[in-house]
Parts: sequence; C-alpha cells; structure tokens
Amino acid sequence: MTETPSILLVEDTASLSAVYTSYLRRSGYDSTQVASGGDALIELDRGGYRVVLLDLQLPDMDGIEILRMVQEQKLPVAVVIITSNASVNVAVESMRLGAYDFLEKPFSADRLIVTVRNALKHMQLSEMVEAIKERTHFYGFIGSSLAMQSIYRTIDSASASKATVFITGESGTGKEVCAEAIHKCSPRLDKPFVPLNCGAIPKDLMESEIFGHVKGAFTGAISNRDGAASLADGGTLFLDEICEMDLDLQTKLLRFIQSGTFHKVGSTRLETVNIRIVCATNRNPLQEVQSGRFREDLYYRLHVIPIHLPPLRDRDEDIFEIARTFLVDYAEEEGKDFSSFSSDAAEIINNYDWPGNIRQLQNVIRNSIVLNDGQVLTADMLPELLGKDSQMPLQNEDVDNLVLRSSPVVLSNDHSSNLGYQNRSAANDIEPLWVVEKRAIELAIEACGGSIPKAASLLDINPSTIYRKKAHWDQG
Repeated sequence: MTETPSILLVEDTASLSAVYTSYLRRSGYDSTQVASGGDALIELDRGGYRVVLLDLQLPDMDGIEILRMVQEQKLPVAVVIITSNASVNVAVESMRLGAYDFLEKPFSADRLIVTVRNALKHMQLSEMVEAIKERTHFYGFIGSSLAMQSIYRTIDSASASKATVFITGESGTGKEVCAEAIHKCSPRLDKPFVPLNCGAIPKDLMESEIFGHVKGAFTGAISNRDGAASLADGGTLFLDEICEMDLDLQTKLLRFIQSGTFHKVGSTRLETVNIRIVCATNRNPLQEVQSGRFREDLYYRLHVIPIHLPPLRDRDEDIFEIARTFLVDYAEEEGKDFSSFSSDAAEIINNYDWPGNIRQLQNVIRNSIVLNDGQVLTADMLPELLGKDSQMPLQNEDVDNLVLRSSPVVLSNDHSSNLGYQNRSAANDIEPLWVVEKRAIELAIEACGGSIPKAASLLDINPSTIYRKKAHWDQG
C-alpha cells in the first residue's frame, strides 16, 4: 500500500492536469488529481496532503470557497492558487485567505517545481513552530524553553527503541518524570513502569529488590518474591541513583543487561525477561568511573542515549509558567481561591536561583497556598528563603543553628534532663564524628517536620544518603 500523496492537484482541464502531473512526476513528486471542487473537498477531508494546487475556475464552485474552507478549518496545507485571471484583486483576496503563493497560467515546469518545493519547506517549518508552541506540557514536564524542546525531541526519537537511556541532572530537575515520559511515549506504554531507587535501599537487600529471591534464600525470606526485573517484564525498569549501587551488584547488573537473564537470590533457575532499562543519577557518572566507584564497562553499556536535564535556573522562560501551573493545581487541591501572582511575587520567583530546582519551587508554592488565603499570591506570602517572612523553607542561618546545636556537648550535672547541654572543651571529651553527624541529621529532619527530602536539601546531601545512614543506625 503506497503512502497518501502529499500534493492535491485541483484542475478541471484534463490536458493541463496531465501536463502539471508530468512536471511533478519528473521531479519525484506524486500527486492526486481531481477536476471539481466537490471532489477536492472530499480529498481534503481524508487528509494527508501538504500542498494543494488549486485552480480558481472550477465547474461546480469558485476555488476561493475551497480556500476559505481551508482557512476556517485550519487545515495544515499550503494552498497555491492557479488561474489565468491574474488580476490584482484575485491575488489580494487569495493571500488574505491564506494562500501561500499564486501561479498565473501558463507557467513553466521550473516555476511549478520551485513553488511546490518552497511550499513543502514552508509546511515543514510551520509544523516545527507549531510543535514548539504546543509543547508547553509534555508527559509531566512543564515548559517551552529551547532546552526542554530539545529534550522532548530526544524522548520522541528514543522512545520507540529498546536502547538504554542514561539521565543526568541535579536533584529536583525531574529525572523520574523524564523516565516515565520515555515509557509513556514507547510501545511499552501498556506494560509496567517499575522505578527503583538504588540509593534508598541497603546494599544487602538491593540484589533481592532487583532480581527477587526464593523462600529461605536468607534470614527473613519467608516466601518467594519477584524483583523489579520480573515485575517490569515487557515494560520499563527505571534505576534511579544508579551511581549509588554497590560494585559487586554492578557486575551482576552488567551481566543481566548483556544477556537479559538472571537468577533470583537463592535460586539456580535461569529466568529471562524483556525489559527496557532507563537509569539516572545526580552525580557526574564519568567522575564516578574515574574514581573507581562505578564500573567503566557498565557505564558504556548504559550510556547509549544520554539525556541531561538542565537546572531550573537555566530555564528562565519556564520558571514562571511552572509556578503558575503549581499555583492553579495546588489551589484547587487545597480548596483555595488563588489564581494569579502579584507583580512583585512574580519578580521574586523569576529572579530566585532555585538551588533545589523544580522540587523546591513546588514546595514553596504549596507552602504559600496552605498558609495564606486570597486570590492573588503576593510577595509577603512567599517563604523567607525568597526574601519574605515565613517558617518554611528554613533560612541558611537556621541550617547553621542546626550544626551549632549538634556540636559536641555533654550533659549538665542534672542527668535527669536532656536540656542541660554545655559545650565540651577538653580534647578527650570530643564525640565521634558519626554521633555529631547523626544528631545534625536528626535535628534537620525534626526541623523539617519529618521530611527527609527537605532535610537533605538543607544539609546539601542526597536524600538517599540519609535513608542509608538511618538504616545503618537502626541496625546498630
């Protein structure tokens, strides 16, 4: 079955139609020929045409009526008028109704082909511009900046492949959103998307989380359990914070990627799955390779299609659009009336550096909505971090206070109270570093209302680091 021709020739004179068709065919263009306005409307309704060569003098209607219909229905075609009546009035009316060009009979083959070629290029450029305009939202992403348009195109191109995608970017830039977008654009859409954070799971359990285990494989394995690889069969496995993975497990992951086969922990049975792997990290993977923390062969196996998500500070034109979307969504969710920002609030939002990226912007907007009322969100409703009074997020000096409060201390003589802290001065009274670190982290979590991601942002560490340390402390 051949593709629908991209050129529709509307000409009621059979001899001229044959001549124009031969001109087009010699230059490699196929066309469909019709001799009436009614047939032209039927073909346009079927769609698939990029250029219409339209004679204005048709037996059943004026070609201008067809041109007007194309404009009213906003059909994505370039119309080139063909007529022997080259009056100024006809040309002006045709251009006003959206005609791309005007050909006066008789015309040469070269004139026709150049016009058609230019019309096709015009349509291609128009479609690219429209694609950029339309993509202010893309599978969970918000933003129309050139940087994001490039990422959208990469996702479109990569989605149909099985090739591994390696996503990099700072915390809060939307790496999991990107992974889900790849899955939703792919033929695997109807199959599972299984995310796994390699930094939030203790290394002793990580192999079981990925590959599963059989009953009795280790203490606590009271039944057979499928891992993420089995759960994602036919779909996409997303390995977040891949650079946090233990080196021994990296070897097994490499073997799995190469063969598509694995053993559950404690099993000798070889299992096979069909999955696509997408991975992500907020570190520089090449530096991790050079430092010996990440296998070079695994890096090159995973780093097939790289996608780097820019920080929010490099997406100036997107910041306010994202903030406005969050404002509308969270106001509806919280039952508030907010619908816009004041000019000074908008200026603060646009000028702030957003070190925590989209996640920080998200928290700031939600915080402002929850703690305030009104229709317009003003500058004094924004958190203190942005220059106004609020309790969230914490100021930098609050972070400093957490460190001061967690410095080495001893209890006062009143051992019944934990409030009588005094600074130690003797060298032999200094506490181990891990104790000081533990106290600082616990105080940060407490100050952030139990939110580990917020505490991690204030302490300038990854949330996975806190989860890992907490798991170690709980075991010890």
